[in-house]
Amino acid sequence: MDIGFSISNNQGIDSVQSIVDIATASEEQGLDSIWVSDHVFNASYIYDRIGDKPYYDPLTILTFVAAKTSRIKLGTSILVLPYHHPIRLAKIAATLDHLSNGRLLMGIGVGVIPEEIQSMGVNPRQRGKFSDEAIILMKKLWTEPVVQHSGDFYSVPDFVFSPKPLQTPHIPILIGGTSEAAIKRAARIGNGWHPTANDPETLRTGIELLHQELEKQGRNVSDVPISISIPINSSTRDRNGLGSNPEEIIENSIAFKELGVSRLVASSYTNDLNDIFNNLDILAHHVMPNVK
Repeated sequence: MDIGFSISNNQGIDSVQSIVDIATASEEQGLDSIWVSDHVFNASYIYDRIGDKPYYDPLTILTFVAAKTSRIKLGTSILVLPYHHPIRLAKIAATLDHLSNGRLLMGIGVGVIPEEIQSMGVNPRQRGKFSDEAIILMKKLWTEPVVQHSGDFYSVPDFVFSPKPLQTPHIPILIGGTSEAAIKRAARIGNGWHPTANDPETLRTGIELLHQELEKQGRNVSDVPISISIPINSSTRDRNGLGSNPEEIIENSIAFKELGVSRLVASSYTNDLNDIFNNLDILAHHVMPNVK
């Protein structure tokens, strides 16, 4: 099982250079991947967590980090598709894939804050339909020599699109979310399923549904590997946590591995840099030796 780490662009850290330092330290410590999150406004639960403190743009951060690193994979956990024009997003992502020498992983989701989705120009009730079309359109842009598309949201009249991503056939798209709709989307058009903060038993149920849906689609289990994003802290009523000490974190990580999780992405729900780097140290020196 690979180990990834959120570099906390979403935690209201005042110094953007500190975000970069977390990323470069993650590579130095031998982690497999680093991850960033996506919101445009400090709205709803984001405001409750960080108020008016900075929430840095994910793709801008990854572009800068790509120039400061050489090996570690660069992931989004997750990009909210209704916040992005899919044609522009496909262009930016393909460019970043070249700049990073093929290290980009795109976790995507449909969003959960209706007011924010509406502010970005998408009807919240259509966010799933919009996201399905966005994924299909981006894959066309990344793989087809001449792109023709006519959908409910976008039309492309026989245009050439470049650059194509460095990765082939295209940048992996990991479907975020724990709902039945998200799992079915992963089975239908995803290259991975990336749920957030599931406990092992809930995850087991989701994996069973995923495998059933993959069979219906004529796809193999290996076509859609499972990664999970989970905070390093004790579980609460609303969110499952990986644990608060090395022994507990190792035990829970192994439990996820035994379920078939191929990558664990740990996050620090804090803007305290000492705590963040301590969590990174736990992952590198305690978790990785026990799950690799």
